[in-house]
Amino acid sequence: MTIGTEHEYSINDTQFNPLPVSDQIIKKICGRVKNEILFGDVKIGKELQKTVLEFIPKRPEHTLAALEQQVYHGIQKFYHIFRDNYNLLGLGMHPTLTLDRTAVWDHDESEYYDVYNRLFDIQQHGWLNIQALQINLSYSRERDLVQMYNRVRSLLPYLVAVTASSPMVEGRLTGYADNRLIYYRKNQEGVPLICDRIIPEKITSIEDYTSMQKEIFCALRSRGADILCQEWVNSGGAIIRFSRSCLEIKALDEQECVRSDMAVCAFIKALLRCRSLRVPTDRDVLLSLLDEIIRDGTAALRPELDQMYEMAWQHATSDERAYLPVIQKRIERGSLAELMRNRFETEGDIFPVMADMAQCLRENRPYGY
Repeated sequence: MTIGTEHEYSINDTQFNPLPVSDQIIKKICGRVKNEILFGDVKIGKELQKTVLEFIPKRPEHTLAALEQQVYHGIQKFYHIFRDNYNLLGLGMHPTLTLDRTAVWDHDESEYYDVYNRLFDIQQHGWLNIQALQINLSYSRERDLVQMYNRVRSLLPYLVAVTASSPMVEGRLTGYADNRLIYYRKNQEGVPLICDRIIPEKITSIEDYTSMQKEIFCALRSRGADILCQEWVNSGGAIIRFSRSCLEIKALDEQECVRSDMAVCAFIKALLRCRSLRVPTDRDVLLSLLDEIIRDGTAALRPELDQMYEMAWQHATSDERAYLPVIQKRIERGSLAELMRNRFETEGDIFPVMADMAQCLRENRPYGY
């Protein structure tokens, strides 16, 4: 199995004010505005919001060490060129962004965003202030894909627990660990099948999945949104990308550094080998778990997560074991969201927290190490 990742980082000034300048940065690098450019070991791409850049490794890898090297080299190259002009910041949402301080990408492919805006009104946090870690797991046979899809859908609440990193909206704690998912699962309510409450239905075959996809396309066509009838329009927590021969996990908040992202990947890969691990498969049970986790993070499931970690360690490769201790500390101490909330409640200032998170990204060092 090869693995690929996609990493979304907000662009900030030295005081962590978000800057809608992704097009200017791309133009400075390559001389003109493009959607995506090759940048050393990574591709840098635009997102819907101009306050975010996406870093994608140039190719999928068999080992996490090789994947980490690609992405981190891209971040180092970015800072070598721009030095202290910008601060990149991970996390599932920018903690202090207000909607008047961002903007929608208005160059090539803006026609897609025009249709999204007509259908859903994209001038909201669920579009303009979300940052995901997306993980792409390759498959070779249909049987393997169906098994992996069903396994991942059952793991999603537990993965959300350890990756929650968005406890704050517009500078205020909300009482939730994962605000990104609160906004994300509501941002396309006009066509509810697109996101379908994050946890997808179980499938028995590829035809089950394509039938669900056809329902989404039918709903979009009935609203004059034919342009969106693409495989990527599905916004569930896990989707199949047939064009890439991979399963894409979309439910996870971006972390503070690449090494933490790789730890999440290690946890997932190891858990997929744990055939004896028992997790719920009933969708209502999974949705109820997800609600708890969106609110409480790891605190909602710590005994279960401890057991999961032990099993993941037993089934991990040496490559994966190099990263798994990061997950162990997330389970013991809490997700980034819980750590951020606790520190903010003690200090009353989010600026030093953002500064530390940004430094973690520069140094590729998990927060708290």
